[in-house]
Amino acid sequence: MDSAGKWEFWIDRGGTFTDIVGKNPDGGLIARKLLSEDPDHYADAAIEGIRRLLIVEPGGVIPTNEIRVVKMGTTVATNALLERGGAPTLLVMNDGFKDALQIGYQNRPDLFALNIKFPEQLYAQVIEVTARISAGGKELTQLNEVSSRKGLQDAFSSGLRSVAIVLMHGYRYPVHEQRLGEIAKEIGFTQISLSHEVSPLMKLISRGDTTVVDAYLSPILRHYVEQVAVELPNVKLLFMQSNGGLTDARRFRGKDSILSGPAGGVVGAVGTAELAGFKKIIGFDMGGTSTDVSHYAGTFERAFDTQVAGVRVRAPIMKINTVAAGGGSVLHFDGARFRVGPDSAGANPGPASYGKGGPLTVTDANLILGRVQPKYFPHVFGPAADAPLDSLIVIKKFEALAKIVGSRPEDVANGFLKIALENMANAIKQVSVQRGYDVTEYALACFGGAGGQHACGIADALGMKTIFLHRLSGVLSAYGMGLAELRSMREQAIEQPLSYNSLLGIREHFKALISQTTGELLEQGVAVVDITIKENLLLRYFGTDTALEVPMADLADLQRFFKDKHRQRFGFDDPGCSLVVEAIAVEAIGGSHRKEDKPLGALAKVVPEILERVPVIFGGTSILTPIYGKEQLGPESYFTGPA
Repeated sequence: MDSAGKWEFWIDRGGTFTDIVGKNPDGGLIARKLLSEDPDHYADAAIEGIRRLLIVEPGGVIPTNEIRVVKMGTTVATNALLERGGAPTLLVMNDGFKDALQIGYQNRPDLFALNIKFPEQLYAQVIEVTARISAGGKELTQLNEVSSRKGLQDAFSSGLRSVAIVLMHGYRYPVHEQRLGEIAKEIGFTQISLSHEVSPLMKLISRGDTTVVDAYLSPILRHYVEQVAVELPNVKLLFMQSNGGLTDARRFRGKDSILSGPAGGVVGAVGTAELAGFKKIIGFDMGGTSTDVSHYAGTFERAFDTQVAGVRVRAPIMKINTVAAGGGSVLHFDGARFRVGPDSAGANPGPASYGKGGPLTVTDANLILGRVQPKYFPHVFGPAADAPLDSLIVIKKFEALAKIVGSRPEDVANGFLKIALENMANAIKQVSVQRGYDVTEYALACFGGAGGQHACGIADALGMKTIFLHRLSGVLSAYGMGLAELRSMREQAIEQPLSYNSLLGIREHFKALISQTTGELLEQGVAVVDITIKENLLLRYFGTDTALEVPMADLADLQRFFKDKHRQRFGFDDPGCSLVVEAIAVEAIGGSHRKEDKPLGALAKVVPEILERVPVIFGGTSILTPIYGKEQLGPESYFTGPA
């Protein structure tokens, strides 16, 4: 597609900041940051960012004929899940199973708790239907359409418009689910999620939870997508999915949106690191609300069975470990100990330094130590959204806290940062060391608005020698939207012993999934020659329930791949135990054949000029530290730190 004379916009709508990267018609990149919530000045940060880059007056009509595509990741669904703000949802299950999702797997989150608190369920009502198909496909009980219709109608009359239909063995024998979906549509339900379409895999509980999540979040997501589409009529609008691939806005659904923003960060970190020559990286994305860490050693790592905000989700999701330690994480002192987070000051009121009456946060601790310099920070704060960070209020609050603690303000701030660093280092260990990887062999790909302030401390804590900071690391999640490709993924339950004969049948299943995924990309304008297919199997030992993903190959190679991966992950393998194919997965990728985009500013080939020297506290000692301008730095720039 000819993009001459048109803009592209890559956007990450985060919890605190919305990052916008605009690629102008000449190929140059312009980056902007806006507070995600600032209702006094704009309704939506993403639209406002586009408006500002195109130099359109506040409230003015955006010239959509100048825009080729908008690629966006959003936390709208994530926040709705965290805050339990999704659409009121009806759950439909077989007779006798209405409490199945609440019972779950009967595991207790806190083994020694006497006051057991059950996880809050997402569905508002549940009805049971008379219908049953056996595990072998035999209809044991016919679907009672009369009573089913009455139950659905009663729920509709009570105000519910979203329904999740989850039946026993529906992933393989969906005829009853399909008929119930037709009845729900006739009654008027506007969101109908069928488990065999949402998560066509075994295990009623996780399949059911995933279907409820889809029904619960899709209406909220659709509302936001329509809001954006109204402001950008006739513009190609793509959204980032949790699996790291883009999809057309009309195909964006709840179960694929939970890690929309962080997935863009992983894609951006991998894309830029590989172009710089790094093949093994630990992604470290520290934003305003949280820190996301990821592991990459040649392939994107995805979880097919995970838990997000206390809810089980069985869908391909980037394997990202999130901790509540961002720039906006609130600093607490309870009279005996320091604590960082898990609550965040958010975008409004934000940290104390934002000038809106917010609490002390990690950002404020960095400011009082000199690691954040208000002079070089965006002037988007205060009541009028045009002021620099407020140093005076931060100093005043830390002095008050230091009196209570009986220490110096700088020592108090340094103590809080040590706790935050430890939290983040532990999160990295969970995706690396605890899974058998030697983290010292990796580069720390550091990004996010607050990442650079903590990169050296994290690397020291983990024994890492190399830190990679891209020129656009402050907005890399948004930049990742530009590097991402369109992707379509499908899974199918198999549940057969791994053998030469079973592989023959599995290849036929692969053909069907390949047809579905490629068809979806073709409908979105991807040429056949640009589509790459990846085929994977989920294998496990017979009698166990932990499946590992391996690429499709012949029988001997599959056995070897699984054995090697199992030994790395768990420290042993069991040569006498047979293997089971739990499921297969196909990923179709619409390749963009991209190269690194034109960078900001010219490349410097000399020792960069020092803009000024400022006092910065490192380890309790104040050091006069040079400041360099990002625009002056290039591949051949060289200087010694701290800087």
